[in-house]
Amino acid sequence: MHQVLRGLDASDISAGTNEQPRALLGNGGHRASYICSSRFQRGGALRRSSIDLRSIFGRSLFLKCEGFNFAGSINLKAATEMVEAAARDRVLTPRSVLVESSSGNLGVALSVIAASKGYQFLCLTDSRCNLSTGRRMEVLGSGVPIITEPDPVGGLLGARIQYVRTLCASDDRYVWLDQYTNSGNWKAHYRTTAPAIARHFPRLDVLFVGTGTTGTLMGCVRYFREWHRPVRIVAVDSVGSVAFGGLPGRRMIPGLGASIRPPLLDESYVDDVVHVEETDTIRACHRLAGRGFLFGGSTGTVVSGAMGWLGRHDARDLTAVAIAPDLGERYLDTIYQTNWLQDLYGEDVLSAGPLDGAPDSLTRAPRW
Repeated sequence: MHQVLRGLDASDISAGTNEQPRALLGNGGHRASYICSSRFQRGGALRRSSIDLRSIFGRSLFLKCEGFNFAGSINLKAATEMVEAAARDRVLTPRSVLVESSSGNLGVALSVIAASKGYQFLCLTDSRCNLSTGRRMEVLGSGVPIITEPDPVGGLLGARIQYVRTLCASDDRYVWLDQYTNSGNWKAHYRTTAPAIARHFPRLDVLFVGTGTTGTLMGCVRYFREWHRPVRIVAVDSVGSVAFGGLPGRRMIPGLGASIRPPLLDESYVDDVVHVEETDTIRACHRLAGRGFLFGGSTGTVVSGAMGWLGRHDARDLTAVAIAPDLGERYLDTIYQTNWLQDLYGEDVLSAGPLDGAPDSLTRAPRW
């Protein structure tokens, strides 16, 4: 199993490609290009997969799909990097209990790794965690305490972090990887995600990256700052997130956004920031599902933000790529469930908005 996980962390897993489509999937007479060259390596990991969304949204955007691994999300890369670094530094011992705060995907990734390596793992999550995600972690042998009361200042994330700190202070067996400050979080994407995008999109102009802990964002921006051609990096955040100085607000879809400023974030690297309403996230997800692509909420946010940005700029000759962190199976009881949607967002939540749900606002002027 250790070898399989090493294979999954290879730099070109789920990497995008701009080669000719191998298959064309249609819906109602429309063709959506699904570009998938299936070359399987050790452990059966899909090496290259991307989607051009032009036929769905009317603008070319290559979506780099990161859900094709045993953990089902991009977070397997950061989880592997952080666990292996802790093991190299002898922070982890056979008696250690891994502990981490996560709204879902990183928790699943660490559950997979902990089960494969024989570690105990405790994932502190909160009431926004999808039911299927929590069950998956439990099936893999992890403990999943759920925080229901937000911290007055830091919200649910702050309450989770405080619980972890209290737990670690009570017993030295607990080892907190701390994805929010751990440099392995961004280094994983500097070493794998960004080089894979560069390799398969050598004429890349703009990259859209969703922001949570900002590990993926900071790994990619650091890599492309050193690349041979300029690339505009656009961070996509949720309305209600304070990561880039926005006002705190209700956020019900886990994955992106933060109720505290991410310690890993260095805004000087970022060219542009887009904030996306959750209703626009939901509409983008359903638009994609209607063409046969079932993606998670984080992906819907990134796609909606990217389409809004492209609509405000002359994007005719741009090569644009967005990172899709996960797939949609874990969201069947939430963003794909009618009662859940209507209870939280009203009966008109799936009504089309501007640009079919793409947001209008930017939080800063573009830097070029």
